[in-house]
Amino acid sequence: MISPKLLSIVVIACFVVQLQAVRFTKRASDSDALRWVNPLIGSNSGGNVFAGASLPYGMAKAVADVNGENTGGFATDGSQVIGFSATHDSGTGGNPSLGNFPIFPQLCPGDDLDNCKFLIGARATHYKNDSVKAEPGYFGIALENGIVAEMTVSEHAALFRFNFPSNGTGNSSSLSPLIMVDLTDLWASRQNASISIEAAEGSGTGRIRGNGTFLPSFGAGSYVLHFCLDVTGGKVKDSGMWVNNRAGTEPQELFVTRGFNLFYLEAGGFIRFHGPVADTINARMGISYISTDQACQNAEAEIPGPDFDFDGMVTSAKEAWRKKLAPISIETGGVDDNLQTSFWSAIYRTMLSPQDYTGENPDWESSEPYFDSFYCIWDMWRVQLPFLTIMDPQTQSRIVRSLLDIYKHRGWLPDCSMSTCKGWTQGGSDADNVLVDAYVKNLTGIDWELAYEAIVNDAENEPLQWSIEGRGGLMSWKRLSYIPYLDYDYLGFGTNSRSISRTLEYSYNDFCLSTLAKGLGKDTDTKYLARAGNWQNIFKADQKSLINGTDTGFAGFFQPKYLNGTWGYQDPIACSPLADFCSLTSNPSETFESSAWEYQFFVPHDVRKVISLLGGPESFLRRLEFFHTSGLADIGNEPVFLTVYMPHYAGRPGLSAKRAHSYIPSRFNSSTNGLPGNDDSGAMASFTLFACLGLFPNPGQNVYFIIPPFFESVSITNQITNRTATIRNVNFDKDYKNIYIQKVMLNGQPYEKNWIGHEFFTQGWTLELTLGDTESAWGTRDEDLPPSSSTGDMAMF
Repeated sequence: MISPKLLSIVVIACFVVQLQAVRFTKRASDSDALRWVNPLIGSNSGGNVFAGASLPYGMAKAVADVNGENTGGFATDGSQVIGFSATHDSGTGGNPSLGNFPIFPQLCPGDDLDNCKFLIGARATHYKNDSVKAEPGYFGIALENGIVAEMTVSEHAALFRFNFPSNGTGNSSSLSPLIMVDLTDLWASRQNASISIEAAEGSGTGRIRGNGTFLPSFGAGSYVLHFCLDVTGGKVKDSGMWVNNRAGTEPQELFVTRGFNLFYLEAGGFIRFHGPVADTINARMGISYISTDQACQNAEAEIPGPDFDFDGMVTSAKEAWRKKLAPISIETGGVDDNLQTSFWSAIYRTMLSPQDYTGENPDWESSEPYFDSFYCIWDMWRVQLPFLTIMDPQTQSRIVRSLLDIYKHRGWLPDCSMSTCKGWTQGGSDADNVLVDAYVKNLTGIDWELAYEAIVNDAENEPLQWSIEGRGGLMSWKRLSYIPYLDYDYLGFGTNSRSISRTLEYSYNDFCLSTLAKGLGKDTDTKYLARAGNWQNIFKADQKSLINGTDTGFAGFFQPKYLNGTWGYQDPIACSPLADFCSLTSNPSETFESSAWEYQFFVPHDVRKVISLLGGPESFLRRLEFFHTSGLADIGNEPVFLTVYMPHYAGRPGLSAKRAHSYIPSRFNSSTNGLPGNDDSGAMASFTLFACLGLFPNPGQNVYFIIPPFFESVSITNQITNRTATIRNVNFDKDYKNIYIQKVMLNGQPYEKNWIGHEFFTQGWTLELTLGDTESAWGTRDEDLPPSSSTGDMAMF
């Protein structure tokens, strides 16, 4: 709750806040923020970003697909282009996601179909490195064979524009341009597919329709995607099908299966136009998860023909992005342009996923929104979705409603989903944390009673397949108060691993449930708050950690525990950057994707208790420093993010600011390899954003840690209240010598706490931070520290 003192500050200073907002806020519309957006950041070295054309949260995502780092479709790794497709996910790991039905333009030597290159390996063509142009709503590239491809999108359709090379005399080539479509996806997961062609010889357009059944890249089951491709730009010469690098004009329909045994059958269709072609060849592709007819309707409604307005679509897409970026404005203070590029590009990437599939849900009809590409909530709940709560609360409310609608129709909240399929659960029931974060930050339009029901379902009922929904091991969780190593669980089935990380994550899930229960006046709040303390049952106080045989000097780590209460063992450095990576399938361990060193800090609701168990503030800070400087910390994975700001709980907020600057821009910058790991649907982007804003969340709680913004000032206007919050630095220097807060004024009054609530954004408050080059006493007293459950001072609103 807001303290009486703080409430009086708000009331007294309300008029002052509005004056300050007018005086100090430079609106984003005063300068075009889009010029700072570079979609190619993270398009190399494992960032796996989607670099192509998209609308905010759009389902259609068009880009050139390559045969190199193609998880997001395109990469600036110098590999070869193998197609142009209209569906992608962004920043994911593992198998490439989507990239269905790629099209490919070519001029076949001698105008002979037998000389065309249909197979992926045969048609692969290098692109000109200096030709790549990526902007919000637009992607362009030139192939080494002279063909230039451009693309833009609507919500459910993409428009491709191809220019073919001249014959060397300045005239168009006399060869017949061919546009082919391949019944595959980036992962080559197609199980079966159908295709048909309508392209009368001599007509000015041809249509290819089809669908295919594919596998999700990180989940169970399969999905069916439909497409409708219209090709225009000349007079149709012929059309037909191709199979195994041979093509013919008969038949005009084809059905293919995966192929025999491990042999993957490549097949598709094509349309050729009489050469020479004076103008461009346009290819409009509509997509749908419902039907091929709906794919055609999407294309026709969103990209009217026959004269497609490519440039108008690009303009509309840019305006859509400008509107989304408009709530934020900055006063740079003269910082390096690269930081502005990192900042605005990061905002852009947070709105690529999840994707708005409303109207495209093949599984049930509903008046509620439907979002997909939660890939995965384990990554997204920590920073990306909390950022949308600030930047785009109306969309975040729709996302939460979508999660609840999934619960209503499937019986479980999703933990990961893509391509309408259930994805693998990585840890706890992470959607619980998303719902409660929305609750404590007072998002509107959400059925909180339904939310409570959904989270209780996760907490009390074990599904048969907890590998894709809910929580496993609940029998042991309730009886033993931890998840055992080699658990005996006959109620459901999943990977029998992650006993440490699941114990910690279930503890936080139950804490979030207790918060919602208390807020709704339920009598279960104390029950779940007690279960939120289960993490302590796997803390082994005498456990040591060695690196290359040398004792690190620190004792006390989480360790696996058997059903009978005896201890198992996992090396505390296992699954860290100093050892092997641990995932669900490769090297499954008792911690997921992170080490026991990293997970020792994952008790978001009771950090003060962790500090006590680890020997007090000074010992805790030494351990945290060792963790971040020894190579154990993996800043390219989300569980480490909160550790950057944990000095706040030990009364040293200046150390949090220092640590944030150690990672930005060294590991998060504006280069094509400027991300330390998968962007994870915008999670890496959001870490950059919150650091630059100077406020970092502890999601599921009404807490933001305060550090100096990376700009002189930052302002954000709330969509719902239309009030502008500003955080401003005094004594700011662009070389970042002054990164330590000396004093803080909130709405013109002294403010001592080193954290603040979400009211800062919704009420439009102003924080003024006076900076210096050394740490001060600000934010160091016990009463200044963020709340922890064991201290009895948890904040909600």
